[in-house]
Amino acid sequence: MIGGIFPVFAKDVSSTSTFEREPPGVKCAGFDLRAFRWTQVMIFAIEEINKDSALLPNISLGYRIVNSCSSPTNTLRATLTLASGPEDIKLTSPCPPAVSALIAEAGSSQSLAVAGTLGPFQVPIVSYFSTCACLSDRAKYPTFFRTIPSDYFQAKALAALVKRFGWQWIGTIQSDNDYGRNGVLAFSEEVKKLGVCIAFVGTVQRTYPVDKILDVVEMIKHSTVKVILAFVPESDFYPLMTEVVKQNITGIQWIASEAWITAPRPSTPEIYQAFGGALGFVVKKMAIPNLKAFLTDISPYRDPSAAFVRDFWEIMVGCRPVLPRENTDAEATNKICTGNETLINSQDVFFNVTQLRVAYNVYTAVYAIAHALHQLVFCQPAGEKLVRPCLHISEIQPKEVTAHLQRVNFRNQFGDNVFFDENGDPPASYDIINWQLRDGQVQHVTVGHYASAANGDYKLSIQEEEIVWRTGKMVPSSVCSNVCPVGTRKAQIKGKPTCCFDCIPCADGTIANSTGASDCTPCPQEYWSNERKDECIPKTIEFLSYHEPMGITITVVSLLGAFLSLATMMVFIQYRETPVIKASNSELSCFLLFSLFLCFLCPLTFIGRPTVWTCMLRHTAFGVTFALCISCVLGKTIVVITAFRATFPGNKVAAKFGPAQQRIIVCSCTFVQIVICILWLKLNPPFPDMVFRYSNKKIVLECNTGSEALFYAVLGYIGFLAIICLVLAFLARKLPDNFNEAKFITFSMLIFCAVWITFIPAYVSSPGKFTVAVEIFAILSSAFGLLICIFAPKCYIILIKPEKNTKKHVMAKK
Repeated sequence: MIGGIFPVFAKDVSSTSTFEREPPGVKCAGFDLRAFRWTQVMIFAIEEINKDSALLPNISLGYRIVNSCSSPTNTLRATLTLASGPEDIKLTSPCPPAVSALIAEAGSSQSLAVAGTLGPFQVPIVSYFSTCACLSDRAKYPTFFRTIPSDYFQAKALAALVKRFGWQWIGTIQSDNDYGRNGVLAFSEEVKKLGVCIAFVGTVQRTYPVDKILDVVEMIKHSTVKVILAFVPESDFYPLMTEVVKQNITGIQWIASEAWITAPRPSTPEIYQAFGGALGFVVKKMAIPNLKAFLTDISPYRDPSAAFVRDFWEIMVGCRPVLPRENTDAEATNKICTGNETLINSQDVFFNVTQLRVAYNVYTAVYAIAHALHQLVFCQPAGEKLVRPCLHISEIQPKEVTAHLQRVNFRNQFGDNVFFDENGDPPASYDIINWQLRDGQVQHVTVGHYASAANGDYKLSIQEEEIVWRTGKMVPSSVCSNVCPVGTRKAQIKGKPTCCFDCIPCADGTIANSTGASDCTPCPQEYWSNERKDECIPKTIEFLSYHEPMGITITVVSLLGAFLSLATMMVFIQYRETPVIKASNSELSCFLLFSLFLCFLCPLTFIGRPTVWTCMLRHTAFGVTFALCISCVLGKTIVVITAFRATFPGNKVAAKFGPAQQRIIVCSCTFVQIVICILWLKLNPPFPDMVFRYSNKKIVLECNTGSEALFYAVLGYIGFLAIICLVLAFLARKLPDNFNEAKFITFSMLIFCAVWITFIPAYVSSPGKFTVAVEIFAILSSAFGLLICIFAPKCYIILIKPEKNTKKHVMAKK
């Protein structure tokens, strides 16, 4: 005996009826033709097996089918009715067998009730339409099997569909039961891995008052989503569908679960107005041979006690059958049948057996139980050479049927392999259905598939060109925020899902070279972002070059100073025998002019792209040449002082400070600077460096001093020599001769010290290449100060006032 529980009626009402087709104490309304056909497929399969000599030979299968009213409570009553034995059925068998297995139920909540009740008693349950992934828990439901894939696979299939069409902002509708809640939860977990956001979760139930349905409608109307998934059984979803049509809510692409995408009740032109183009997954369709003849042969006159047949007949034929000796109800609304009615020529969709899906699952469930019983009774699979039974049918225990169901593996007459995995689930394979209107009728058109590929992964294949979209020919778009263009990044909007964001331009120095970037990527240090913030471009390289106006000006001024130094030297050589030249110490003057010539050439090493050699040369050359220059000035200052001190009687200082001593002073003072520079180059020499701190958009190439201490030691030593010269010259400034060189040295040293004192703060605060310019300005200013203050008066006398170039004039006192 095989039990069957089906939601033949979709609604339960109060009653005290004990008619066999309903559980005691329950009265149902709302006859469901599709569920009734499932019952007939079960009966057809059992009768087909009973005629098969290879499957359960000499053993007859029987059935008990009970209505659940699509309610978990009534399903539980139906389960207990079947488990308690056929007390209210008159059977010819003196000992009717107990139910060996149960085919139940359509709804997941109902199946949970059945599996939870019969599981502890090891009674196997095979569902044909319950897809909740929660039923795969073998610890809780060890005897539960099903011939329809788990929602675990449907959720993955739906997520693959969402990914295929790039939908990012989706609404969901769930039924207020295990099927809807677990289905939406599994779907949400899958799409979140793809970055998809759930805008809302509406909940419906066929028993909800109108106000709750209207709340969900308002939720849909006020949302910006264009794609909504409805994970709801058809009976729970239909009230919402009618309200959506009533309020003319269009422009939404609906995604359906397998529970309603092929249901006949909503598949009407009226519902199509709002739900046309819906996409959903269903198990593959199949045609069962000879089933149509079986269905058209249904008649209340053949077996008056057949459950549900009279209700079916009233709906299908349109009249109420009255059996002999049966009283007629005067208040009946349907007319009385004549008894000549027939279903053979009926064109109703009920008799279309070419696209069976759930009905085929019922058919497979019956055969799976039959094969398990065959293996249990004959200890071998069906189809092999028959031997005597190894077990008497009276000894069959439900737990043994459960164990053999787990091991069932056979190929049916349609070429399908029937087996269950370790969770009691069949292999997953889906057709993708699209609602299309053809010849005024809603058609469920197959537009793709979702099945296991050769490598074991599941693959979505879809013929996109065959889909009829609700929004027309184009694939609808559903996003909370449009994809951020290049050069911008996502900025999450507080209090909203991650799919809702603003697009913020990238900050300077960062880019986003692809659309939809979550963050902007910083450019490498040598690069900067362009105006569009979509590409890193090389920063502008800045250094003092010969081609820019400042570089040209410095070059000209440097060469001019060098030329004037050489010209002055030539004048001194030409007029070396004149009193003015002799009075100014021609040898030291030539040394000084030569050092000034080198000082004027030093700025040329500061111009151009810095290299290792130019960086080392520019600072050391500057330090040594200026040390030589100031050493010569120091020597001249000492000569002036000693010369005038020699006029005092008995003073022999001048005799001791001759040309040799003067050279020693110049060389020794310069040698100290040379030592400092050698230490500098040895320990931490200057090197070319890229400086980024001055500007974000450019790189300043400059010479890093290496050791700042030694750099300032070079400057400090030059300053030390300059201060000594200034003090000595200042002391000799009032000597009585008409030609007192100490005054000119004093003035030149004042200029020199003033320039270099102001140089330090200007050098530190000047940015980029202007740092170099400040240093060059200090070099040229101090060099010109020395050249002009010390040598201009002499050249003036030699070239302009030669009459004053006499010993008498030079030695004369004011």
